Amino acid sequence: MPAVAWGVGAALLANTLYSVGFVLEKRALTSLPEVSVRRPAHLLRQVVTSPLWLAGSIALASGFGAQLAVYRTLPIAAAQGIFVSGLVLLLLLSSRLLGEHTSGRERYAIAAILLALLMVVLSLRDTGHDQDTVGGGAPAPLILTVCVPSLAAGLYLYAAAERRSRHRHRMPTTGVEYGVAVGLLYGVSSLAIKGVSGVLPDVPALFRSPYPYLLLCTGACGLVMSQAALQRCRASLIVPVCTTVTCLFTAVLGTAAFGESLPSEPLRLGLRVAGTALAVAVLLLMPKHDTAPAAPPPDPPTPPPRELLPHAPHEP
Repeated sequence: MPAVAWGVGAALLANTLYSVGFVLEKRALTSLPEVSVRRPAHLLRQVVTSPLWLAGSIALASGFGAQLAVYRTLPIAAAQGIFVSGLVLLLLLSSRLLGEHTSGRERYAIAAILLALLMVVLSLRDTGHDQDTVGGGAPAPLILTVCVPSLAAGLYLYAAAERRSRHRHRMPTTGVEYGVAVGLLYGVSSLAIKGVSGVLPDVPALFRSPYPYLLLCTGACGLVMSQAALQRCRASLIVPVCTTVTCLFTAVLGTAAFGESLPSEPLRLGLRVAGTALAVAVLLLMPKHDTAPAAPPPDPPTPPPRELLPHAPHEP
């Protein structure tokens, strides 16, 4: 079987594992006491007591393993276009298993994502003069220059979203702000996974690289931040936002950092760029707030009985 077919299959498997993992974790979190990023040790003690949450975590960890296979066979930009397609399964599972209502705008987004997936897959080529190249490694200083500020930005945005969410009169958030913050962390994690895929099976070289340490940092921070965000926001919106930000971050910066080139054929280049742009448009179309049903207007005051009304004074 061609390498591209293996890569596409591994990407679709990763999508399935990620979607199932997030939905299981969200379902477990709905039955747990409130968790907070301010108490990470308490948060971890809470979630590990849930078998359902542990099953979701195993699914997510397996998705990372499948992602390693993807990055060994597909270019970064193409892989991100396929990863975004996992939003379709996520929205379907969250509707069926979590009872989360998807709006008409989100249903249109599903169709757009399927179209984006088709465009990216059609842009791939495994043989010929314009064969896709898969980058192997990147200079450690360049990776750190890209990843460290991105980690700081993700932590800052999450803290800002936490502060705004504590405002009493603020509209209920859908999770867009949290999704962008966690998406930046997972974008760094995705670049680290790409780096690991290029270094393996040379284990000594792996531990001399920054990749395992970036994975450890993003894994710890992302775990705590994503669980608190998942508990208070709809999975059907926070996960698509997070996924879109992660894919865009990885496609743009990863392609440059690992020296991968875009297709030279105009048709294939147009398909890949348009598919990625369509996936990004999904993020821009997502609503920023949950609209609660409007409260009914108060009843008008009942006038007092006529006999109790004061009499107007008689004019002389």
